Amino acid sequence: MVSVIVVFPKLEEAKSIKKLLVCNGIEVMAACTTAAQVIKLIDDLDYGIVVSGYKFVDMMYNELLEYLPDTFQMLLVTSQRYYAECREHPVVCLPMPIKAADLVDAVQVMYDRLYYERKKKRSKPAIRSEEEKQTIAHAKVLLMQQKGMTEDEAHRYLQRISMDNGTNLVETAHMVLDMY
Repeated sequence: MVSVIVVFPKLEEAKSIKKLLVCNGIEVMAACTTAAQVIKLIDDLDYGIVVSGYKFVDMMYNELLEYLPDTFQMLLVTSQRYYAECREHPVVCLPMPIKAADLVDAVQVMYDRLYYERKKKRSKPAIRSEEEKQTIAHAKVLLMQQKGMTEDEAHRYLQRISMDNGTNLVETAHMVLDMY
């Protein structure tokens, strides 16, 4: 799941942005006032968006940006005075005064992009170690001997059992080895 965190120096601003996003169907995990709070929250998260102001009590937005993992994106809401400077960093910038629709649309686009990236990463086939490959090969050989299957049939059998049980192929191969 993609997590959204709002961080502004004033709690009222953070809560106001959070309320605006929630009212438009975007789930917001937290409203923070310091970058340290955000850093603590992102330690437990995989993907996310940080909707941020320019400056906090403990650091600037660009310092917080350095702490964000690659799976997080920042949406910076800043005054016209700092807008040009912010465009140099890898963040999405929106100038103040901000329109509610622009903010919601920007967050939604970022959310969709992160969701797509996450889905794309998950759909890549697993990279297996040599030990895991050997386990699968042994299970196929055992199935070929015990049930008279071809290698392709044994592999499809392991895949089907894996999907039926909701386990990965290596775990299924271990189960087959334990059975015989």
